[in-house]
Amino acid sequence: MKKIVANEKTRDFQQAKWNEPIIFELHQQGEKGVEVPPVHPSIESEVGDALSSIPSHVVRKKKPNLPEIGQARVLRHYLRLSQETLGSDFNVEIGQGTCTMKYIPKINEMLIRSPKIMALHPLQDENTVQGILEIMHNLDLCMREISGMDHFSFQPSGGTQALFAMASIVRKYHESRGEGEQRDEIITTIFSHPSQAATAVVKGYKIITLHPDEDGFPDIEKLKEVVSERTAGFVVANPEDTGIFNPKIKEFTKIVHEAGGICYYDQANANGLLGITRARDAGFDMCFFNLHKTFAAPHMCGGPATGALGVTGELKEFLPVPIVELKDDAYALNYDLKHTIGKVRSFHGVAQTMLRAYAWIRALGAKGLKEVAKIAVLNNNYMYHKVLKIKGASAPYVDGNRLEQVRYSWGQMTKETGVTTEDVQRRMTDFGHHYWTSHHPYIVKQPFTLEPTESYSKADLDEYVAALEQISHEAYNNPEIVKTAPHRSTIHKIDEQDYLDNPNKWCITWRAYKKKAKEPKFV
Repeated sequence: MKKIVANEKTRDFQQAKWNEPIIFELHQQGEKGVEVPPVHPSIESEVGDALSSIPSHVVRKKKPNLPEIGQARVLRHYLRLSQETLGSDFNVEIGQGTCTMKYIPKINEMLIRSPKIMALHPLQDENTVQGILEIMHNLDLCMREISGMDHFSFQPSGGTQALFAMASIVRKYHESRGEGEQRDEIITTIFSHPSQAATAVVKGYKIITLHPDEDGFPDIEKLKEVVSERTAGFVVANPEDTGIFNPKIKEFTKIVHEAGGICYYDQANANGLLGITRARDAGFDMCFFNLHKTFAAPHMCGGPATGALGVTGELKEFLPVPIVELKDDAYALNYDLKHTIGKVRSFHGVAQTMLRAYAWIRALGAKGLKEVAKIAVLNNNYMYHKVLKIKGASAPYVDGNRLEQVRYSWGQMTKETGVTTEDVQRRMTDFGHHYWTSHHPYIVKQPFTLEPTESYSKADLDEYVAALEQISHEAYNNPEIVKTAPHRSTIHKIDEQDYLDNPNKWCITWRAYKKKAKEPKFV
C-alpha cells in the first residue's frame, strides 16, 4: 500500500474491511436460527382451514430456497456489513448532491416505533385508525401552505412514482377534454431529473428537451419555438441540478398555459425554497416534494419513501385514490374521484414517513422552515466559494451565488493530470466521505454535485472541502495515489462498461447469480 499523507484538516480514516460472503453462501444444511414449535392440536384444524382458503395460485409448490444459518452467524454477518457502510448518521454526507441528505431527528424515529403506529394495518376499518388519518390530513394542510396547492396525495412512494402519477394526470386531463391523441408531447429541460422524461415516455409521450443558454438557464426562446397545440405538459425542476434558479419560471408556465398545456413541478430540490417561494406562485398546476429529502425522513436505501403530490383544485378529481378528507368530524378515505388515475401503489402511502415529516414540520413551524432554507443556501454558497479556490475545480455557467447545491466540474484537472471525477469519487472514500458525480449523460464535463444542507456546521463543510483540496494536490503532484484509490476503504474499482452497462451480467437475485456465474463465489 502506498503511504497516504493527509493534511491537517482531513480525518484519519480506516474503513473496516471484511471478506464477508453474501448470506446465501453462509448456508449450512441443518443449521437453525429458531426452532418453530409444532402447531398445537387444539388449533390444528383452524390452521388447516385457514391455509385451505388461500388461493392455490399463490401457494408455493416447494419451500423457498432460504439459507439455513444460526442466530450468532446472522448477527455477525450484518454487523460486519454495517461496518463497511457509510451513511448520513456516520459521516458528513454532503456529497450526495440532489438527494438532500440531512439529519433525521431521533425523537421522530422513536415516534414511528411506537406500538400505536407499528401495530396499524392499512386494511383496518377507518374508525380504528382515526389518529394516523388525522396526521395524514394535517400533513396535507401543511403541504398546501408550503406549496400553494389545494390538495395532496401521499400515495406515491418516491419522486419518480410521483412524476409518473403527474404524467398520468396530464394524460387523463387531456383525454377528458377530447385532446388525448392530439397532445402527445412533454417538454422538459436537460438539467432536470431524468425521471421526468422517463415517466412521460412510459405514458406514451414524445419528449422535447430544452438545453441551457450560455448562463445555464433553460432557453425561453427555444421554449417558444417548440410549444404548440401538441404540447401536453411542461415538467421542470427549479432550481435544476446545477443549483441555478430560473427567475423567469413564471414566463415559462404562462407560455405553456397559453398553448393549453399542464405545468408540473419537480420539487425534489426544494430545500432552499421553503418559505421563500411556492409552486402555485410560479404558475404550476401540480408539484411534488420528496418527504425523504426536504422533510427529514430517511431515504431507506430506495425503500419506503414518499413523493407528496399536490394539485390545484381543478385537478383534484384526477388524483390517485383514496385521499383523506374530514367529514362530519371524522376522517375518511375518499375513493370517489370522477377522473381518478386509480392507484399508483398499494394502500395509502408510507405512514411512518408521513409521521416523520409531520413531526419535523410541526417542530420547526413556519419560521423554522424558512430558516432551514436560509441556512441551506448559506452553507451551499460558503462551500461554493471555497471549492472554486481549489486547483482544477470550476462551476460552469452563470457567475454568482447558487441556491441549495452546485454541479461542479473537474474538467480542467482531468485535462491537466488525467485524474477523472470517478477517481476522485473512490479517493474520497479514503477520507470517510461520499461523493456523487451526476446523472448520465455527463453534460458538465467531469462533474461532481455537492449539497450541504442546513444540518452541517462550518467545521463539517471545511472538513469536506479539505479532502477535495488534498485530492487536487495529489492529482497534480502524485496522480497515481488518486488513480489507484481507494486505499483505506472497502470499495474497489470496477469496469463500468463491462458490468454496469451490460444487462447480461446484472444479477439482482441469488438465483440470477447462480445462473449467470459458472462458478458462484464471493469476489
